[in-house]
Amino acid sequence: MSFNTLDDLEPGQRVLVRLDLNSPVEDGTVQDNRRFERHAETVRELAERGDRVVCMAHQGRPGDDDFVSLRQHADILAEHVGRDVRFVPDTYGPEAVEAIGGLDDGEILLLENVRMCEDELPEATPEEKAETEFVRTLAAEFDAYVNDAYSAAHRKHASLVGFPLVLPSYAGRVMESEYEANTAIAEREFDGQVTMVVGGTKATDVIGVMNALDEKVDRFLLGGIAGELFLRAAGYPVGEDVEGLDLFDEQWEQNADTIRALLEERGDQITLAKDLAYEDAEGERAEVLVEDVAEKTQGFLDVGTDTVAVYDDVVRDSEAVFVKGALGLFEDERFSVGTVGVLEAIAETDCFSVVGGGDTSRAIEMYGLSEDDFSHVSIAGGAYIRALTGDPLPAVEVLEAEAN
Repeated sequence: MSFNTLDDLEPGQRVLVRLDLNSPVEDGTVQDNRRFERHAETVRELAERGDRVVCMAHQGRPGDDDFVSLRQHADILAEHVGRDVRFVPDTYGPEAVEAIGGLDDGEILLLENVRMCEDELPEATPEEKAETEFVRTLAAEFDAYVNDAYSAAHRKHASLVGFPLVLPSYAGRVMESEYEANTAIAEREFDGQVTMVVGGTKATDVIGVMNALDEKVDRFLLGGIAGELFLRAAGYPVGEDVEGLDLFDEQWEQNADTIRALLEERGDQITLAKDLAYEDAEGERAEVLVEDVAEKTQGFLDVGTDTVAVYDDVVRDSEAVFVKGALGLFEDERFSVGTVGVLEAIAETDCFSVVGGGDTSRAIEMYGLSEDDFSHVSIAGGAYIRALTGDPLPAVEVLEAEAN
């Protein structure tokens, strides 16, 4: 690991900490999620060693319904940290500076949503971001900067890439653990079979991952939108939009040539679903063999039980398993069989495992599985994709540059 961590940071300092507390907002209420629990570890450690801890984070984007204040986030974070977290409705103005100056050792403050600052959002070079009023004003109040927001590390925003150029900078515990686990597929050597479970709704992303990992992964197990698009390329009448669906045809147009090339060149590595599940006229789960589908007339919402049995065997024969995306609509228990079945197989197998993406990791909690049965459960989405494909993460790069 080529950046400094909390182990390198002397205690008793004024520390500015970038978290990613971006959360679902329902009817104006911010929802608790795994990110609060994870980031609380870093915040608690800093507070307990006597640092004066000032946190900043984002929520939504301007114009979106979930673009709200972080006032509620402070209360949720406090519950997870086990200490009071004060909130100030300001980011780098006089009110924020006064609140920062009034902190005692071990106290915690959360600043207002950084995306309410004009300097934050436009992507620009770290050098440009370091010169913004936002970064220059805040940096003057601190001894050190800690970036714990791995899940936003693919962005070139001021709070992520500007501060390392003007303050001694360190990775928090989430940044450290996420980076180590998510780069494992590119950097670790595995003696046995490496398997990747590919699903979700963003087929373009996962197809890019498959294309980039041709020499690192031995078996791909497909489901979700990508799985249907590969079946379509293989000649089956699925992977198409039907009434009420608009997920397939556009992504097919974008990726058809790549999918066909992957099937032709590496078809022996790619396992497609044998059967698919749908909702029947009575509202129950029903399944059909892929080879028996004459025409797609409604949406398929999961892989079938025959497919799960095949995938189960592959997982249990693997030394490492990486998951990106769900195999079905697991939020509906009727269509959780594929996603949960594969996760259960991984949990019961003594393999190195990384479950990536916020949606898929939610299934672990929803269906009573234990995170302890997986090597790592990632809270990152876009950054996880970047790590798997080997694309640079700007916020990590600046941490590495300043440490060397």
